[in-house]
Amino acid sequence: MKSRSNELERLKAAFSGLVTSRRIGRVSAVGGGVVEVSGLSDIAMQGDQVRVIPQNGPRIGGEVLSLSPRAITVLLGGSAVGISIGDLVELIGPVGLAPDPGWIGRVIDPFGQPLDGAPLGGGTRNRPLQCLPPPATERRPLGQRLETGLSVFNTLLPIVRGQRIGLFAGSGVGKSSLLSNLAKDLQADVVVIALVGERGREVRDFVEDVLGPDGMARSVVVAATSDQSPLMRRRCALAAMCVAESFRDQGLQVLLLVDSITRFAEAHREIAIAAGEPSTLRGFPASTSQSIMSLCERAGPGLAGQGDITAVFSVLVAGSDMDEPVADILRGVLDGHIVMDRKIAERGRFPAIDLLRSVSRSLPRAATSEENALIANARRLLGAYDRSEMMIQAGLYTVGSDPLLDAALRVWPQLDAFLAETAETGIAGCFHRLAAILEQADTLPPK
Repeated sequence: MKSRSNELERLKAAFSGLVTSRRIGRVSAVGGGVVEVSGLSDIAMQGDQVRVIPQNGPRIGGEVLSLSPRAITVLLGGSAVGISIGDLVELIGPVGLAPDPGWIGRVIDPFGQPLDGAPLGGGTRNRPLQCLPPPATERRPLGQRLETGLSVFNTLLPIVRGQRIGLFAGSGVGKSSLLSNLAKDLQADVVVIALVGERGREVRDFVEDVLGPDGMARSVVVAATSDQSPLMRRRCALAAMCVAESFRDQGLQVLLLVDSITRFAEAHREIAIAAGEPSTLRGFPASTSQSIMSLCERAGPGLAGQGDITAVFSVLVAGSDMDEPVADILRGVLDGHIVMDRKIAERGRFPAIDLLRSVSRSLPRAATSEENALIANARRLLGAYDRSEMMIQAGLYTVGSDPLLDAALRVWPQLDAFLAETAETGIAGCFHRLAAILEQADTLPPK
């Protein structure tokens, strides 16, 4: 009976979305990737969707960038080739998304259309793509520590319910593999993954091989490939957030993975420049900060009776430059950051996390006093080794010169290996393993 009721609600939602008439304008100018349209200025709103209907050629979608009393400016979702003065332009209006539990296990585009070849229905409630986060004074605090499946996150860099983490990495250092591990093993009811500007070949590879059947069984993948327009690439991240919010409002615990915020910011830059906004932040317009921060603020703990959105936002950092604009903006608004290092990847340790440059702002609250002591001791020993690594490798250090460095030398191989271990015994077992390693700092002779 409940199933029939849900189907009836979907039919009602579908019929309520039918439009019997459309407003039509005409192309009055074409150039620079945008078109000007006359006849719609009195009704169009910024952000509305339109459809250009050329006399010869396929229809092309677009979005309203700016308005004036004379005309509206539209950024196209495809090439302007074939568009001529006088072509018809249909005003569609705001286009939201109607997420549905049936989307779990599916791959969709930013408009909620299936990309995996099977039919896909929508939900009963159409949600706007851009909306305000829950009121700051009414949101719950960060929740309990989550099981992640990886020892480093179970101990030294804990992730808690509702936390927002940045994953900073260059290309080819294992970022996708780490995201897939979190998608498969981190404690959550639903996983929503945004592949923003991903290479077309790698979307299928990520879904079938990297994520696999186990990961897809609880995931919704929203994908916009690198060849698509900046409108689609920007909308991809917004659509994924909209889907995550839908499940959060149902009381579910959601894990949101966005790969990557850098490509989201680049898409926003293309759109902003087309709208006439000047570039200021190393080529990025000033509105980039607001765009990134407003997206990130929508993740996190929900209100009473709702679930939470635990989010991981990846950032592509060229040459490990943590001060480039997107990385700098994101680092300031999140609850922690994970830095992946190419040198660590090159010596074969995965995930290639640089622990000393990474931090979880859920600490010290997320751990007991005994666990915090273990974490501090491990960081102290790893820091001592890191500061003297060049001298040690060159054979210039004499054992006995520095008691702290002697202790670090005893345990560094085991600690480094611990950062790559999978967590087979849960959080308590991981801390027990870490404690056993640290005990060797005082009981074994230096190697």
